[in-house]
Amino acid sequence: MKSLTAHLHSSTARHVLVILGVTGVFLLAPLLAMQFTTQVTWNAVDFIAAAVLLIGTGLLFLLALRAFPTRHARIGAGVALACGMLLVWAELAVGILGA
Repeated sequence: MKSLTAHLHSSTARHVLVILGVTGVFLLAPLLAMQFTTQVTWNAVDFIAAAVLLIGTGLLFLLALRAFPTRHARIGAGVALACGMLLVWAELAVGILGA
């Protein structure tokens, strides 16, 4: 039988792999779109920025799941993280906050 620490490490590793996999799937959308249209023009920096943003948000959510004991707090943290990520994404894409 695994110890609690070993279980937490294997569970965390699985969650991190899921975050990386979901990020990869999300990044396939602009990559595929670039093959069929000239309206999507991402370069390497765009993909790196998107990957950092998605992975960072996923890891922060994983941390929030461990930090907050109640379902309501976890949902609130998830909503706050999603809103923050979307705000940063929109700012990087079109600059909604500044000039």
